Amino acid sequence: MPLESHGFSPRPTRQRAAAAPIDDPSLQTMTKLNLFAAVAGIAAAVAAAEVAAQAAPAGDPVAGRQKTQMCAGCHGIEGWRTAYPEVYRVPKIVGQHPAYLVKAMQAYKTGERSHPSMRAIAGSLSDKDMADLAAFYGQAVTTVAAK
Repeated sequence: MPLESHGFSPRPTRQRAAAAPIDDPSLQTMTKLNLFAAVAGIAAAVAAAEVAAQAAPAGDPVAGRQKTQMCAGCHGIEGWRTAYPEVYRVPKIVGQHPAYLVKAMQAYKTGERSHPSMRAIAGSLSDKDMADLAAFYGQAVTTVAAK
């Protein structure tokens, strides 16, 4: 039995209107610029990802674990706050990208980043030490539930 006999009418089908061409030259230019900006943004993101992948240091996470004495006192405690030189939360570094960690340590060593404790610690590290620490702290953290 058709639906119409029960008081229902078939749903009308909608026809999609064709997109009207853009006749305004300024809108055409804006559309082209937006498209160009989107493509340029994607290209820049891909290039940045390639650079980060290439810049990742080849450190040894086992050797890095043995060098964590200076780091674990602050970065090894969840939610740790320190009072020198001012009160602030110590950033979590476990799971950070190794290339980022190396760049941060290098920036503390050169003085580009300023923090007295970190500058002194980074100043005592070799490039190999930085790569090893970054490899250790850059590892993904795995949590296993106890039975």
